[in-house]
Amino acid sequence: MSEPTRITAPAGVAPATQYSHVVSATGRLVAVSGQLALDEDGGLVGPDDPAAQARQVFENLRRCLAAAGAGFEDVVKLTYFVTDTAHLPAIRAARATHIPDDRLPASSAVRVAGLVAPEFLMEIEALAVVAE
Repeated sequence: MSEPTRITAPAGVAPATQYSHVVSATGRLVAVSGQLALDEDGGLVGPDDPAAQARQVFENLRRCLAAAGAGFEDVVKLTYFVTDTAHLPAIRAARATHIPDDRLPASSAVRVAGLVAPEFLMEIEALAVVAE
């Protein structure tokens, strides 16, 4: 895939930190549904532990992307749904093990009152573009 264009500071917009404002790419779209901190048997990983949940969510995203012939290098957008914005540093740390700072995708973080069950602290979805 050709390198997506990443813009962190479009004219007239404050510079982005921890994400890119704009990412453009050409290719096959891969949409990954929101992933929770579930292991392959459906068990919760990291009750009350945002770092453990974030690591598991990113591992699930990695596996889903791979199943579609994609990787984190193809991700152009991440959306974070969190029950507490205090979990964002743990999410950023988990993300950093998969995506270097110079390849950050466009991102949105949404604080929610709750997810599908109260033990889940976050859900993360991804959009990727893979060259054909």
